[in-house]
Amino acid sequence: MGLKIASVRAVEVLDSRSRPTLAVTMTVDDGRPVRAGVPSGASTGTREAVELRDGDPARYGGKGVLTAVGHVNGDINDILAGREFTDLAALDQALIDLDGTDTKSRLGANAIVGVSIAAARAFAAVAGVPLWRYLASPTVVPRLPVPHFNVVNGGAHAPNSLDFQEFMIAPVGAPSLAEAVRAGAEVYAALRARLAGAGHATGLGDEGGFAPDISQPEDVLAELVAAIGDAGYTPGRLGVAIALDPAASEFYRDGAYRVAGQAMSTMEMIGRYEEIAARYPVWSIEDGLAESDWDGWAVLNERLGQRVQLVGDDILVTNPAIVADAIDRKIANAALIKVNQVGTVTETLRTMALCQQAGWAQMVSHRSGETEDTFIADLAVGTGCGQLKTGAPARGERVAKYNRLIEIEAAEQLPYGLA
Repeated sequence: MGLKIASVRAVEVLDSRSRPTLAVTMTVDDGRPVRAGVPSGASTGTREAVELRDGDPARYGGKGVLTAVGHVNGDINDILAGREFTDLAALDQALIDLDGTDTKSRLGANAIVGVSIAAARAFAAVAGVPLWRYLASPTVVPRLPVPHFNVVNGGAHAPNSLDFQEFMIAPVGAPSLAEAVRAGAEVYAALRARLAGAGHATGLGDEGGFAPDISQPEDVLAELVAAIGDAGYTPGRLGVAIALDPAASEFYRDGAYRVAGQAMSTMEMIGRYEEIAARYPVWSIEDGLAESDWDGWAVLNERLGQRVQLVGDDILVTNPAIVADAIDRKIANAALIKVNQVGTVTETLRTMALCQQAGWAQMVSHRSGETEDTFIADLAVGTGCGQLKTGAPARGERVAKYNRLIEIEAAEQLPYGLA
């Protein structure tokens, strides 16, 4: 069934960090509106599609998005309004052609992705199916993903001395999505109590995790293991495992990785991850090395890839061409999936299909600047990737995604767990 668009409109709204972003409303020709909120990252890869900001220091410190809003209300609306599209791929290609750049820098990836997400919702609405079913891959079974809760924030996500950016808990051993969310919330509460009891502040970082002033990542890992036990769960893959996102590009300078004041070579950094994986129930490491350190990534994958999921984010930026190269060069075994990194839903699905064909895992992800939009929850379910990270089990913009998964589980008989 085709989609005929009446209009597309955007407004400038605030994301969860109090910075401007876009909300896009697409109206179908029968009068039905669908809406999309556009996320925005803090820790970003250099090859991400370009997020267009106004640069006017008199508004939001230059972070305004009125130019991108104008592109939606002007050029994009002009080419979409009144047209009928047979599928999302054709609509997304029209947006790519209109922009005319490799990085979506003319219209702005933030403008394009908002329209693409809204269009996916519109196609699902016209077809009369849930969004996750419309997005479903023909080659995999839809699946409720293991949620990866970011319970301790550091790096670019928090004003503390912790260089590693994200410490996540993943209820891999939970029997259902609802029980996984319960485990995440209970471990989160136990961790709060432990941190407070040790005299640490329990303020929150950008993604809802605690931001204690702890500098050594191993000290945080010890607290997580203890909190998992305090909450009555077993640390590890039979219960609640740990996932890391060091975001190493953020602490890689002058050829060295600098963690808590210690400078390490690539091989020393890899050795540290080996020690961490041996001592703690860490099942996944994302961006363990810098995006420019391709040779190091290959060694890391050779040394740890049989024991640990190694997820590329900044190095891959959800780009199908980059991911294809990375698969050939065997630099990881999984990809982080962020729709706004590449700019359209169709390109995102293409990247995920490449990973599936190569036997790579995928973890769908939010951004540090989020809205209440729950698109990524449906994306994770429909593609059957088995993994989703969208922050702590706290703050409305994060919890909205987990609650959406609970709703899907209540309505559908779908498997839960890693793919």
